[in-house]
Amino acid sequence: MQHNIYIYIFIMAAVSFVIRILPLTLIQKQIKSRFIRSFLYYVPYVTLSVMTFPAILYAGASQLSGALALLTGILLAYFNAGLFKVAVSCCLVVLLIGFIQ
Repeated sequence: MQHNIYIYIFIMAAVSFVIRILPLTLIQKQIKSRFIRSFLYYVPYVTLSVMTFPAILYAGASQLSGALALLTGILLAYFNAGLFKVAVSCCLVVLLIGFIQ
């Protein structure tokens, strides 16, 4: 059975187009619901977290080093450390745990 790649590309483009255009055509007014506005505000952060979290655990030599680096990053961010300090500290934790193991 022969598959036509152009049909798949067209369907993919149509779905992407509809996903982007549908909200613009259906929602004409400003959204006033606090729940929907807060939901839409946090969607990019949640999406980035969902994509990043597995990579944090599996990027190092072991899952332990990734988990400890994640905890280090969370603690430093909680205490208002800057992005550079958090990133360098997490990398150092992974490196040190890699040397220990």
